[in-house]
Amino acid sequence: MRIIVLFNLKAGVAAADYEAWAKARDLPGVRALPSIDDFQIYRTTGLLGSDAKSPYDYIQVIDIADMEGFWTDIATEASTAVAKEFRDWLAAPPVFILTEALSLV
Repeated sequence: MRIIVLFNLKAGVAAADYEAWAKARDLPGVRALPSIDDFQIYRTTGLLGSDAKSPYDYIQVIDIADMEGFWTDIATEASTAVAKEFRDWLAAPPVFILTEALSLV
């Protein structure tokens, strides 16, 4: 299972401040969860073929090895603390998109 997370920072929040927090707290916290295969954060840079700004500032990609284990992992005190800190950076609730790979071969 892969979760795609789309979000924008609050007005007045410096991207460098959020990124420093993400490097120190979010990335290591999520990557340490036993149910996680990988976790990446991407800063958006625009829309392909356009000068327009992306509708989202950042995208997180969370690769989950065990969805049941994930629910257990994120219910811990440490995980809920990082999740609260994450929400404090955001302009609005993030969009969490659940995905699954297609087997088209």
